[in-house]
Amino acid sequence: MVHTNTWIVFVAYYSYKKRKSTYVLFLFLFSCNNNGNRERKPHVEQVIIGKCEMMINIGDAILIKSRFSMTEEVYKAMVVEIEDGGLFIDYPVNVETGKIAFLPDGMQLEITITDSDQAVHIFESEVLGRIRVRIPMIQLLLPPENTFIRIQRRQYVRLEVSVDAAVHPQKNEFSPFKTITEDISAGGVAIRLPKNVDIKEAANVKLWLVLPLKSGEIHYLSMKGRITRLNDEQKGKNILSIQFIDATDTDTKLFMRFIFEKQLELKKRGII
Repeated sequence: MVHTNTWIVFVAYYSYKKRKSTYVLFLFLFSCNNNGNRERKPHVEQVIIGKCEMMINIGDAILIKSRFSMTEEVYKAMVVEIEDGGLFIDYPVNVETGKIAFLPDGMQLEITITDSDQAVHIFESEVLGRIRVRIPMIQLLLPPENTFIRIQRRQYVRLEVSVDAAVHPQKNEFSPFKTITEDISAGGVAIRLPKNVDIKEAANVKLWLVLPLKSGEIHYLSMKGRITRLNDEQKGKNILSIQFIDATDTDTKLFMRFIFEKQLELKKRGII
């Protein structure tokens, strides 16, 4: 016997809510009267059974740079639509001039986004074409999210990579010397210190670094630095840690670009 107002589940299904990757279970509930006749209630119960936020959502702002351009132009755009393997944006605008930018088909890009946790993500993309609908759009390649490089705000990624370096004293505390880096970040470097160099008394130094980019460009950077730590005989090497002082925004972006390219290279080789 079925009692009055006893609720039963008649049918259940889930839907996939686009952009938020949220699975929602809808329960169509019915009540039974004393005669066993079902009476459908006018409302539907909705239960969230799973959620997996995407890094990119419609309405997000992105920054765009050409991967192989000799200039440092940056463009901004808004995400209009997302599909598997495709990211649709409105026409990008040059950040400095405010003019609409022309991105030819096949142009190789570097995309920067910021997620809800205020972490920065960078990934490689390509212009796939233009879509002429109600809102003119440009279609970009959207690679798998596991290829994105994540950079925490206020925390620079440090990467073990060797580049040529030269260190000079601020005053005359030691003789200049050439060396290579042990690791590098946008905020500083760790370098190998030759055994015949006594640099403990030096507080500030002048540092020259050579950064080769994937485009074939080679940048020679002159940086001011502050010695923060000297590790004696670390893995058989003397390691000197130097923090950059008064680094320009251009220098910081160049370091981030160099590290990003190296990370992608290492990922493709399966090293990281």
